[in-house]
This record gives sequence, C-alpha cells and structure tokens, in this order.
Amino acid sequence: MSIPIWQYVISMTSYIVFLILAIGFMRKKPKFALVLWVIMLFTFPLWNLEGWFRWVKTLSVMIPIVFLSLARFAYLDQRPGRFWEALRRPWVRWTFYGVWFLNIAEASIKDVTLGNYWNALAGFLLCVTIPFADKYWEFSRKEHGDLHAYTTGTYNFLYTSWNMCFVYAESPTFFFSTVCILLAAELYPIIKRRPELYVISRAYTLAIHLALRAIFPGLFPFLMNSQAFYNPQVLAYWGMLNGLLCIPFVFWHMWQLHTGKAENSFRRRSSPIHKEKGAEALSS
Repeated sequence: MSIPIWQYVISMTSYIVFLILAIGFMRKKPKFALVLWVIMLFTFPLWNLEGWFRWVKTLSVMIPIVFLSLARFAYLDQRPGRFWEALRRPWVRWTFYGVWFLNIAEASIKDVTLGNYWNALAGFLLCVTIPFADKYWEFSRKEHGDLHAYTTGTYNFLYTSWNMCFVYAESPTFFFSTVCILLAAELYPIIKRRPELYVISRAYTLAIHLALRAIFPGLFPFLMNSQAFYNPQVLAYWGMLNGLLCIPFVFWHMWQLHTGKAENSFRRRSSPIHKEKGAEALSS
C-alpha cells in the first residue's frame, strides 16, 4: 500500500517537532528523565524485536540512557556518598565515550556485512575522530547536569550522513523515521547554537525512537514506510561520498590535536561550561 506524500510531510514534521521538544524537556527535567528511562528499560518483556543486532542495539542504548540520567542527577544534585561521588569521577565520562564508540563500531561492522564498505570506512573514521574523554567530555553542574561532548559541527554533520546511509542499507523501511531522529538531534544544537549538545540530543532521540519501535513495531511502517524509495545505486554513491568526506576530516582532526588548536576549535571558549569553569577559577 502506497503512502500519499502529504502523510509523509505531516508525520515526519510532527515527529521532528515532538523530538526537539522532548530533548529540551528532558534536558530541563533530569529527574523526570531518570524516572522515565528506568520505567522504559523495564518494559523489555513487551519488546517485539527480531535478530541479535536489533536486541543488542536497543539494549546498548537503553541501559546507557539510564546511566546518563543517573550521572546527570549526580552532578546536578551534588549528593554526598560513595555512589553519587563515583558518578562524578572521570571513568563515567570515559564510559560514555566508549558507548558512543561502540555504537558507531557495531553499526560499521553491520555495514561491512551488508557490503556497504565505503560507509563502513566512514564509520570507523568517525570512531577515530571522537574527541577524547576526559578532556572533551564534561558534565555541567549548573546547566541541568548536561553532558557536553565537544564534537564539531562538521563531525555532527558527517555522523548524521553516515548514520542515515547505514539505516538506508540496513533497514530501508525505517529510513524516513530515522531521518527524523537524526534531523531533530542535528537541529536542536543548531537552534541553541551549541554543537556540544549534539551527543546528548542524539542519545535522547535514539532512545525514544528505539523504545517506540520495540513496543510498537508497526507504528513507523504505517506512518512513514520508506521501503519503496530504496535504490542500491543511491546507497553505493552515498556511502562512497561519506567515506571520501571523512578522510580529509581525519587529517584536520589530527592536525588540531597535534598543533594544540583543538582547545579552541573543539571546545569553543565562549561556551557556557567554559564561562562556568572560568568563574570557578577566579573565585578560587
């Protein structure tokens, strides 16, 4: 059954707006986010998933999103005690770096099995160019306990294009709905003029989407089925473009680190967390 164009426009626009609003709400309400994701994790008996990759992908997002919510609460509330103090230590930020790395890596390995080799190359290069924790991953004690990951606008764009291409190859039926969650995560930091909010935005939109797909597997195929738009030639050229674009970006990234320019090009010294740290230094 074909879906009329107007249905795509309405459903996709509505979903993007919903996701952008959800990001903002969860950023401002970290306690609510914590309770919500704990509840959502325990809905796993209701999940309707097929294949190891879908189960691994869903769990590898849902468990870390609960952990992220706990860590945000630990920074925002500043509670004493070993448990809460442990959540404010560097290993937590390294853990989120590792989760981001593994999520890209597992999708890139899947790309290889699908024969989408150029896009797999792009994924592996995106792993290489993730700014290192602990230096470029920080939690704000004042700004809702947000996780700030100092990726650049270029990295965010390349990640978005790579991920869209991966889903186009792996699950074309869900391509349009995936476009929605990636665009929402891309647009929110642009609206806020804060590229460092990309990772937390992406984490929340992906978690929302995977939870909906797991519990209501027929929802997105009904609203925005994109299977009919699959074209293997588009996939081949898109993956090649992603791979080729990521190669010069790797050299630029390494040059920033080598010359010490990353402190400005990654961190963007005008960001709130830098002002926050500057104020703490002056008062100490």
